[in-house]
Amino acid sequence: MGVQPRLGNTERSHKEGEVLHRLPKGVLLEPVEVSIVVPALNEEITVGEFVDWCHEGLRKAGVKGQILIVDSSTDRTPEIVLERGGEVLQTPKRGLGRAYIDSIPYIRGQFVVMGDADLTYDFRELLPFVERFRAGAHFVMGSRFRGSIEEGAMPPLHRYFGTPLTTFILNLIYGSAYTDIHCGMRGLSVEAFHKIDLRSQSWEYASEMVLKAARLKIPTAEVPVKFYKDREGRDSHLKRGGWLAPWKAGWINLKVMLVYSPDTFLFLPGCLMFVLGTLFSLCLSGGPIQVGSIGFNLHWMLLGLMLSTLGYSFLQIGVVARVLHRLQLGVVAELERKLTYDRGMGIAGCSVLFGGALVFPLVVEYFRNNFRLTQISHPAIFGILVMILGFQTFCFVLLLEMIQRVVVKRPR
Repeated sequence: MGVQPRLGNTERSHKEGEVLHRLPKGVLLEPVEVSIVVPALNEEITVGEFVDWCHEGLRKAGVKGQILIVDSSTDRTPEIVLERGGEVLQTPKRGLGRAYIDSIPYIRGQFVVMGDADLTYDFRELLPFVERFRAGAHFVMGSRFRGSIEEGAMPPLHRYFGTPLTTFILNLIYGSAYTDIHCGMRGLSVEAFHKIDLRSQSWEYASEMVLKAARLKIPTAEVPVKFYKDREGRDSHLKRGGWLAPWKAGWINLKVMLVYSPDTFLFLPGCLMFVLGTLFSLCLSGGPIQVGSIGFNLHWMLLGLMLSTLGYSFLQIGVVARVLHRLQLGVVAELERKLTYDRGMGIAGCSVLFGGALVFPLVVEYFRNNFRLTQISHPAIFGILVMILGFQTFCFVLLLEMIQRVVVKRPR
């Protein structure tokens, strides 16, 4: 991990900007197998016992470990952690996702186990995570539904509607097989942590982590965990946020799923709409068609124009998402090889010229008839479609070129 062993005989502090790393007495700063990294905000009621649980879990699993609490508290939480032998990384209150991002330089373990410091997850049971890591998994999700949920620990709305629904949506979009994507207790290797390249600052970090693991095809496992209700005198952070907090958290998580995956649900509909719309327009470019008792005329052609342009927009958004997020580098490399600037501009220019040639007779007729059109020109409407697609291609190629110049390509 690049950290030289060092024994802290007294409490030590290391400050970098807004982050303060505090160490308890006797900590040996050396690489370990497992780092327990947990954010905390005013958890003085539970954090002492939680650190004890972590020590017990590491001992039962037979691993050397680090307990790192990322703290933004205003109460005695950091002092209690230090007294119980845990490390404290004090940071401003900037969200759960940001807490994990801030912790990365201070992680000494090969594997990381995450969760909450409120005693709702049983950190005395770390062995299943360690076993999955040693078996080759790089992302290990806890599942409350495969484990146990104490009576009153999870509101019925979450247990029977919210969590199953959002889990189903993510599995549908990404082809994964999770049973509980909102379980707070999860683990991943440091290698996977860097590959995932966490960006979310708040609650949505959880979904970002799960969906990126699925999209990057990181070796994944799921283990049952125990989920307990809040201790007497403590309210969960969702309860502290009011009755709207769970709905906001759900909406934010759904947003992340959609933002990171438009290609998965736009490509197929986009292809179908584009092919169907272009086929309608092309077949009717020579004039109305009668098939039995059904007449295909201008209205069908306009429908085709709409479907074609919408479908093409869907495809473009899907391609931009893949290039921008870079979660499938093989696919991205192939796209970048084929969708070059020169090739795209050539296609755009030819489309505009060809469409303009089809529209030109209609323009001439318009001026000859004192700015009036006496008949509908199906070839001209098809030409308008081709011109629209050409201009869309022009803008799309420019956007891809700008992304290539602006986005920093990180090795994954």
